[in-house]
Amino acid sequence: MTATKVVAFGGGHGLSASLRALRRCAPELDLDITAVVTVGDDGGSSGRLRAARGGLPPGDLRQALVALAGDHPATRRSARLFQHRFARTGIDVTTPADVAVAVGGPAATDGPAVRPPAGGAPSPAARRAAPVGNGDRPDGRCADGLDGHAVGNLVLFGLMELLGDPVVALEHAGTMLGTVGRVLPMSCEPVGIEAQVRGADPTRPDEVRTVRGQHQVAVTTGRVESLRLTPAAPVACPQAVAAILDADWLIFGPGSWYTSVLPHLLVPGLADAVVASPARRLVTLNLSAEKETLGLSAAGHLAALRRYLPELTADCVLADDRVVNDPGSLARAAESLGARLVLAPVAVADGSPRHDPVALGAALVPVLGAAR
Repeated sequence: MTATKVVAFGGGHGLSASLRALRRCAPELDLDITAVVTVGDDGGSSGRLRAARGGLPPGDLRQALVALAGDHPATRRSARLFQHRFARTGIDVTTPADVAVAVGGPAATDGPAVRPPAGGAPSPAARRAAPVGNGDRPDGRCADGLDGHAVGNLVLFGLMELLGDPVVALEHAGTMLGTVGRVLPMSCEPVGIEAQVRGADPTRPDEVRTVRGQHQVAVTTGRVESLRLTPAAPVACPQAVAAILDADWLIFGPGSWYTSVLPHLLVPGLADAVVASPARRLVTLNLSAEKETLGLSAAGHLAALRRYLPELTADCVLADDRVVNDPGSLARAAESLGARLVLAPVAVADGSPRHDPVALGAALVPVLGAAR
C-alpha cells in the first residue's frame, strides 16, 4: 500500500499546529507530508534579515521544519536550538520600542523591518534600517547584531546563501532535524503582501487605504477588503507544484487567513495546480478571530477562499464544536464548497485559542483515513 501524500499550506503558528498534528498521524496513516510555506514575512528577525540581505524570510520555514522534526534525542536538541532566540542585550535600530526598553520603558516587541523590493536587493533605506554591529548605542552599550534572532533563522539564511537554492537548503536543514516530511517555499523569491483596508485609521472609519507588508496587514485594526501580492504573479516553487499535482490531500489552515493561507491562492502556478490536482481538500478553521480577520465569520473565511480562487472546491471543513456559534450556517457555507462539515474538539484544554496537536491529530485520522 502506497503512502497517503498530504500537502499543507500556510505559515507561522497555524501551519506549525497542523504539521505537529499530521506528524502524530503519520505512523498510523502512513502519511507523506509536504508543507508549502508562505514567504511574505517582513517582521521581527525574518524581516531584519530580509531587509539587510534580501532572500527568503526564514522564520515560517523554520517553524515548519521544527514542527516536523524527528524524535531522536539529537534531532530534538537540534530543534530546540533552531527555536532558541538570542536575548536582547541592547537596542535594535529596526524596532524603536527597544530604545524605550534600554532607558527603562515598556517591554519591547518585534516590529516590522523596512521591506525591500520583492525578489531584489535591499534598498538603501532597508540597508540603513538593518541592524548594525559593534556600534555605539544610545545607552552606551555595544550593539549586538544577534539581538532577537532565532538560531534557526540564521542557519537557514546561511544555508540558502551557501547552497544558492532554497529548496536544497531546506532539504539539508530537514536532514539536520530528521524531519518526517519536507518543507518547501511557495515561491523561491520573497513576496510582499498588500491589502486594501477600510478603517485602518480609526479616526476615519470609512476611508480605504493601502496597507503594505505582512506585519502591517496582520496587525491592522481595519477591515481587509482585498489582498494582493507584489510582484502580482510570483513564480511558484516547481517542487511545490509537483507535490500538489501528486497529492492525495490538500490542507488549508489553520492560520492567519490573509497573511498565511490566502497568499498561496494568489500565486498563479500554485492556484492552477490546486484546481488541477485530483487530491481531496480539507479546510481547518481557526478557533478565534485575529486582528486581520475581526468581524469575519467562520463562513466568511470559507467565502474568502472562493473569492480568491473561484474554482476551489473542498471535501471537508473541520472546526471546533465548542467555538462554532451557528453550525447550520457554517454547514451551508461548507456545502457551497462541496464539503461536509466535521465538528470536533481540537483546541487546547485551557480554553485559549490554540490547536492541540494531539486533539487535532485525533480529529484528522478519520478524515484523512477515509477510503477514496
